[in-house]
Amino acid sequence: MSDLDTRMRFLQTVPLFQGLDERQLNRLAKRFNERSFNKGETIVNQGTLGIGLFIVVTGSADAVRAHPDGSTSVVNHLEPKNFFGELSLLEDAPRTASVVAVEDSTCLVLTQLDFMSALKEDSDMAISMLKEMARRFRRMMEAM
Repeated sequence: MSDLDTRMRFLQTVPLFQGLDERQLNRLAKRFNERSFNKGETIVNQGTLGIGLFIVVTGSADAVRAHPDGSTSVVNHLEPKNFFGELSLLEDAPRTASVVAVEDSTCLVLTQLDFMSALKEDSDMAISMLKEMARRFRRMMEAM
């Protein structure tokens, strides 16, 4: 997904970015990096500081939470267009779960530094994305 137009079209389908206009999508698309992960590979580790947002492009992954008693549970299954790590764009806090590739997968990654830089260029982008983050958080809380 090295072509900027292809990356922009993909980002348009991701709920977090659906409120952005073409100029904003272009600005963000330029800042994403593509990373590949093998089946069984850990993408992020619970308890480590997050570096940014991940969007699944191909493949799938499971978000797995380790509990104090040593047990684990899958808290989310992630498929293409699903994203995780959005909170690490806003704060420096440990990851709340590990994410493991269920099959060979590709993700787009946006670091906190690149995200903050983009927001400084266009504050309206932040408002749109924060609204979607709030909706996602509300849906999660209602499901509990």
